[in-house]
Amino acid sequence: MYVVATAGHVDHGKSTLVRALTGIEPDRWAEEQRRGLTIDLGFAWTALPSGRETAFVDVPGHERFLGNMLAGLGPVPVVCFVVAADEGWSAQSDDHRDAVAALGIGHGLIVITKTDRAPDAVPEVSARARRELAGTGLAGAPVVGVSAVTGAGLDELRAALDSVLAEVPPTDPDARVRIWIDRAFTVVGAGTVVTGTVAAGTVRVGDELELLGARGARPVTVRGLQRHGAAADAVGPVSRVAVNLRGVAVEEIHRGDALLTPGQWPVTSVVDVRLAPSDPDAAVPVWLTVHAGTVAVPARLRPFDAAHARLTLAREAPLVLGDPLVLRDPGEKRIVGGARVLDADPPPLRRRGDGARRADALAGRGTDGDLLAEVGRTGAVRRERLDDLGFGAEVPEGVRAIGAWWVHEAALDAWQARLRGLVADLHERDPLAAGLSLGAAREALGLPDPALLPAVLEGAGLESEGGRLALPGHRADLGPAEAAVTEIERRLAADPFAAPEADDLAALRLGTRELAAAERAGRLLRLAEGIVLAPRAPALAMRELARLPQPFTVSQARQALGTSRRVAVPLMELLDGRGWTRRLDAGRREVAR
Repeated sequence: MYVVATAGHVDHGKSTLVRALTGIEPDRWAEEQRRGLTIDLGFAWTALPSGRETAFVDVPGHERFLGNMLAGLGPVPVVCFVVAADEGWSAQSDDHRDAVAALGIGHGLIVITKTDRAPDAVPEVSARARRELAGTGLAGAPVVGVSAVTGAGLDELRAALDSVLAEVPPTDPDARVRIWIDRAFTVVGAGTVVTGTVAAGTVRVGDELELLGARGARPVTVRGLQRHGAAADAVGPVSRVAVNLRGVAVEEIHRGDALLTPGQWPVTSVVDVRLAPSDPDAAVPVWLTVHAGTVAVPARLRPFDAAHARLTLAREAPLVLGDPLVLRDPGEKRIVGGARVLDADPPPLRRRGDGARRADALAGRGTDGDLLAEVGRTGAVRRERLDDLGFGAEVPEGVRAIGAWWVHEAALDAWQARLRGLVADLHERDPLAAGLSLGAAREALGLPDPALLPAVLEGAGLESEGGRLALPGHRADLGPAEAAVTEIERRLAADPFAAPEADDLAALRLGTRELAAAERAGRLLRLAEGIVLAPRAPALAMRELARLPQPFTVSQARQALGTSRRVAVPLMELLDGRGWTRRLDAGRREVAR
């Protein structure tokens, strides 16, 4: 499927040409047909010799209907630029040329019409058209002379158009849908119908879409579809389509509204752009009308430099990276240039000099954007958000893909350094602390998603145990408790089961926190509150218990170990828990074999 728009001065034969090619009258309104003047957009379709189905959007040429013309050209990738042989290049030809240039349309052909009226003028008119379009995407377009009245040249035009369409790159049928609405009306028995161009993606009967207008978004359902006057279950790119909607009245829809794949299009009222003024020597007005797709929005321009600016729109629109815009002077009703969206989610400008810095940042960007800069601006961005903004799928150097997130490596480095500093500060303030909890780490770093923490830990150079983070070697350093723990270790080395009494621990200033820190460091083993042994005590105990007649009692174990019941009971329970001993009844145990 292909969609082609006409362009050119009023009364240069655009509608007549479309009618000759398709056999369909594109002028829908009686007033248009009576006056021979296209006021609104017209539509027709045909099959070319190759079999390619092609729809035509016939746009008005009169200056009073410039907005309607831009609504027709906006969503269409191919244009037939029409110039009449008997009149030559004319006033509105300039506007249409500027619109083609602003929209970046790069496929099309130049059609010299009414050749029967001025056959001798065709070479000169063709040459002039070539010169005028030299600065646009139609610079190398083929030129064909035709007479819609006699039929001369129509076959050559069809063949040339076939060749042009063969060079148009295919559009992704699985992409998200954005249909800029150009008409809305009611059909008896069907209800609300809108028309537009499916530029990418596929719309199907039964789809739930989002209708975005000046008053916000609302859900709608596709009740039916028509393409080229015939019902269809699905319509893919690039096609003219009529969509029968359920869930909205026709009075609530206007040209410039859009049908969108739900949840996949960001809406914005502020965009940073690269300017392409029609006259490089003329200043672009501050107050503009911005045309995007079929929407026309009042906007204020804040220039950063001669080539870059920020546009603040009067309403939100579904704009993404690379979208072409046409800038029109609402006072003089002329096209002053075009623009390309470089950032659909730009940062705020708050400080003196932000505009100049923003110009520098935008200067090196192509229309595919600066993905590294976009990720670096926030540190981490969800992949789906980058998709929504129009960025490509390849991970650039300097960015790491972590789950659903793309993370700037500089941000990851900063998070790791920050985390290590937090842990070091905690050790300095409280040497006996077990370490920084994972929850405290997430909160302190302000990570956008807890799922990013493992990646931060990966290169932070920290030890993690029991949900706590510490510097390597920290657990062996007990700070002020070091000397007291060393004394307990000396005593237990001499008598492994002579656990110090509570008074001894108090005298050495070894409380619960200090003993817990010593256990985490692998220096002591806590059997119960206030009862500690050396970590090797369980193994030494098993050596003695294995020598006893089996089974044995706690009293026998106590005597074999040379300790008190205060120590023997929790020690036996520890051995039971490890599976080293087995309890047979209330009073007897045996060594597990």
